[in-house]
Amino acid sequence: MNEDRWRLARQARTLMQAHEALTALRPGEADPVAAWREYYQRSSRVYAEIAEIDRGHHHEALYWAGRERRKAEALTQRK
Repeated sequence: MNEDRWRLARQARTLMQAHEALTALRPGEADPVAAWREYYQRSSRVYAEIAEIDRGHHHEALYWAGRERRKAEALTQRK
């Protein structure tokens, strides 16, 4: 995945900035499961960081972090 774009996602300071950056990084429908698993794992970490930065959206960011983590775990179990 494009490391420069991931770096921008990690620099997000609001939940909206994170959503926008992560949407641009989503793999395509035809991409392999491994690409989707990596995307969900990394996006979960971005949302977890946002939960600590954008305190006004703390709980919502935690929701997104958990959602992305669960999606990654489900793909890991599909191996």
